[in-house]
Amino acid sequence: MDQPVITDQEFALFQRLIYKIAGIDLASSKKVLLVGRLQRRLREHQFDSFSQYYRLVSSGQNPKELQTMVDLLTTNETYFFREPRHFDYLRDEILANRSRNTPFRIWSAASSSGEEAYTMAMVLAEAMPGGRWEVFGSDISTQVLAKARAGQYSMDRTQGIPSNLMRKHCLKGVRANEGTFLVSQDLRDRVSFGQVNLTQPITADIGMFNVIFLRNVMIYFDTETKRKVVGNLLPRLQPEGYFIVGHSESLNGITNQLVSVQPTIYRKP
Repeated sequence: MDQPVITDQEFALFQRLIYKIAGIDLASSKKVLLVGRLQRRLREHQFDSFSQYYRLVSSGQNPKELQTMVDLLTTNETYFFREPRHFDYLRDEILANRSRNTPFRIWSAASSSGEEAYTMAMVLAEAMPGGRWEVFGSDISTQVLAKARAGQYSMDRTQGIPSNLMRKHCLKGVRANEGTFLVSQDLRDRVSFGQVNLTQPITADIGMFNVIFLRNVMIYFDTETKRKVVGNLLPRLQPEGYFIVGHSESLNGITNQLVSVQPTIYRKP
């Protein structure tokens, strides 16, 4: 069977659908990406057009397939100690000046497959040995959350992890698990993951946080969606808590509830 070709009209349907569900502004240049990621689903259902697949996922009759589509279209690249300056700031400024007697909680709000959340955990474990801390990671994709909960990664993902932290907090796989490593049980016990759609009001009982990382996801949102997402997250940030975005992102014109500490790092008064 020939590979189905997507028409401009069909692509526009998927653009509107993923925007409605996840707030993602899928540029026309992403048409090849969408086709590449969804073609296998069309083959699975023996569809010969993208219109047939669109009818399936938009009908409300198959929420599992809709989630599969969301997983395929929202999975983004991440890695350990990405944009390391933020983790230096977390260690040297935020944690060094924290209140010593209260639990410390961080939210990795677009955690993807968990590398950011476990990076936070390594920093916290080093800065607060024996202290009370926890990390929460969230994503809209159930597929990446399953990977994050497992905490097992290919050895080629170790780049960026300092060798002393690798030895201390990661277990190198042997035999059937050769070529992989597992984040230590001690860290995994302090990190939890849950599905959160950042574009919707957050009703889950996830508590309050001292720091929220929302990095490298707002580049996929238009201005209106950025305002909505940040507005949904800010009620979960403690007074004097920190809100950190990616190096190519800014909250200028997005919210007046935060004060800029330095580029990409903000604080709630």
